[in-house]
Amino acid sequence: MDMDAFDRQEKAIILVVDDEPDNRSLLVALLGKSYRVALAGNGEECLRIAASAAPPDLILLDVLMPDIDGYEVCRRLQDEPKTRTIPVIFLTARSSPEDEQRGLALGAVDYVGKPISPAILLARVATQLSLKASIDQLRNQNALLVAEVARRTSELEALQEVTILAMASLAEARDSETGKHLLRTQRYVKALAEKLRPHPRFSTFLTDDKIRLLFRSAPLHDIGKVGIPDRILLKPGRYEPHELAIMKNHTLLGRDAIQLAEDWLGGRAEFLTIAKEIALYHQEKWDGSGYPESLTGDSIPVSARLMAIADVYDALISRRVYKEQMPHEQAAQIIIDGRGRHFDPDMVDAFVEIQDEFRTIALTYPDLDSDLQKKIEFLAQAVADEA
Repeated sequence: MDMDAFDRQEKAIILVVDDEPDNRSLLVALLGKSYRVALAGNGEECLRIAASAAPPDLILLDVLMPDIDGYEVCRRLQDEPKTRTIPVIFLTARSSPEDEQRGLALGAVDYVGKPISPAILLARVATQLSLKASIDQLRNQNALLVAEVARRTSELEALQEVTILAMASLAEARDSETGKHLLRTQRYVKALAEKLRPHPRFSTFLTDDKIRLLFRSAPLHDIGKVGIPDRILLKPGRYEPHELAIMKNHTLLGRDAIQLAEDWLGGRAEFLTIAKEIALYHQEKWDGSGYPESLTGDSIPVSARLMAIADVYDALISRRVYKEQMPHEQAAQIIIDGRGRHFDPDMVDAFVEIQDEFRTIALTYPDLDSDLQKKIEFLAQAVADEA
């Protein structure tokens, strides 16, 4: 590319808006050596050019024009996000302080009186273009910074979610499950929370941010199982009373493990606070017959009540060493039968309305095929026998 062509490409575009041909010709002669000059004979033409794919860098706008005067054109330019950043300099014989104040109040950056002084106009144009270039550069840098912060935040959230799933999978693997239980319960909790969001009892708590945190925290609900001995965790039959007492400790162990992680962070992390609630209280029941603290009703955290339905439903529809899987209809009926006893009544009502979504989630994230599952169960039983 030759230097003349490069200069033409880099020159700023000045849009001259004036209904008088002689005034337009004068300004072309004055500005044409330093800038690319576009012309408009009325306000409508100015608005069209300003909103085009190649907008001007600055507009020189006459006030007294037929149909739409310069003040109205400036107001419309300011009303549109695409054009409001284009600086406007008024050119007019109406140079009273009131006229100038009106123009500046509408968003113009300068006000030059007619007859025009070439030196003054060129200086004002150069000043406004330099200022616009600086503002554009800052705006672009800010946009890049915002995009970079968003990218790094997204990476951090993804890393957190992967870490959580990896930690939680340790407990699931020891329990001879496939890990899909974590993915399913995450999505059950989210679906139920979104359904309950408009409900007067839950609308304050279940914000978009809170639901996102619930989704991220849910996989840690059984992390405490890592601390349960294999001879109990992998037992295929019914627990003896002393074994059940040990098994129930997984809620306390989970809470303590997450608390330790939070202590290592050196400060409170909201998603870990929710994870602690879920780990500690998801075995509580609405009527107070659950554990570890026999909480009742609304004293059970919302997060734990959501997980209670998700966890029980998934346990019912899943095949385990100690039981066959249950069809959706039967599992759903057990949830319904637990309304007001095991589960929050309003949450059960919401479950009934979206139970097909629960079924879809279960089908989307299935367990391993039966042959592989049997091999896993055989190995799990072997581990239990060794213990």
